[in-house]
Amino acid sequence: MFSLGKFAKTAGLFLINIIVLLAIGFAVYLGWLRFNQQTNPVLASEAVDIPLESNPSPQSDQASIPPTLPSLAQIQPDRNISRHATYLTIIPERPPTEVLTYTVKSGDTLFTIAERYKIQPATLLWGNYEVLQDNPHFLKPGQILNILPVDGTYYQWQEGDTIEKVAQFFKTDAQKILEFPGNNIDLTKIDEPNSGIEPGTWIVVPGGKRAIKDWGPPAITRKNPASARFYGSGSCGEVYEGAIGSGSFVWPTTERTISGYQYDPTVHPAIDIAGQIGNPVFAVDAGVVVYSGWSDFGYGYLIVIDHGNGWQSAYAHLNSVAAGCGVSVFRGGAIGTLGNSGNSTGPHLHFELILNGVKVNPLEYIQ
Repeated sequence: MFSLGKFAKTAGLFLINIIVLLAIGFAVYLGWLRFNQQTNPVLASEAVDIPLESNPSPQSDQASIPPTLPSLAQIQPDRNISRHATYLTIIPERPPTEVLTYTVKSGDTLFTIAERYKIQPATLLWGNYEVLQDNPHFLKPGQILNILPVDGTYYQWQEGDTIEKVAQFFKTDAQKILEFPGNNIDLTKIDEPNSGIEPGTWIVVPGGKRAIKDWGPPAITRKNPASARFYGSGSCGEVYEGAIGSGSFVWPTTERTISGYQYDPTVHPAIDIAGQIGNPVFAVDAGVVVYSGWSDFGYGYLIVIDHGNGWQSAYAHLNSVAAGCGVSVFRGGAIGTLGNSGNSTGPHLHFELILNGVKVNPLEYIQ
């Protein structure tokens, strides 16, 4: 029999179940949204601007429809990758202006030190005359050298000097001296005595140059060997005649490795050949010995041969000499032994070739 009360009770339970299921479903949906936001956050660059009406009037508030939020499916990630700006200040490299000092170490040469500081070997000599006296073979461990910041010369100002006189002497532009920052020259005083520079002040002369004294043996001929009398006790005082060379040269010793100094027409017009003390040294061509013995200018035991055809050859830092003054020698004949005498930092043969008074690169002529 149909009962109204029983029907009402059943309908109420059904509605309650429906409401509970909806509540559970809504809670699950909210939880899913929060989980999705934590694992897939929307970047600021991906956010969608929602236009808002500025200064709304009361009437528009009453009539306006609340904005509808966009669906999550409509939010597409930005295809472009956002990057933060990198703030990097590039400071241009400034040329050095200060004179540095360097302590010579074992194994150093004029060329290796110059290469390290990106200056010319001649600049090292010009900046250190008091220490090296224009002779690269005077270089020794423990010496303290001036390292100029640019190629040029180093000059101590004298009473009566002017910028123009100094620039003319060193064959450079006066403006370079004035404008070099390391000289700290007061431009308001350049018309004063000494150009406003205190005598005794050291200045850098950018681009300056001067002649470098060649301490090696001069061109000694068989017609006038006494011209080398000033050079040391090995000089020969007589006029000699003898063998004439062919103009073809052999290698002057047993080893062929260049050691330390290569040919440089300005600072080292010769080559240094490595070897052991006692290795034989050969005459590169036939000729007459015009110097045989000690050199007072740092080259130790030295032999010079005049080949009688405009050529001379010189062999320095020998351990011993085996050919005396006036002796005729022949191509490939032994004249002494390799050594370490004089101003030398290790056993080697300092070898020079001279043609009509000019020291040329031996590597271009010897076989």
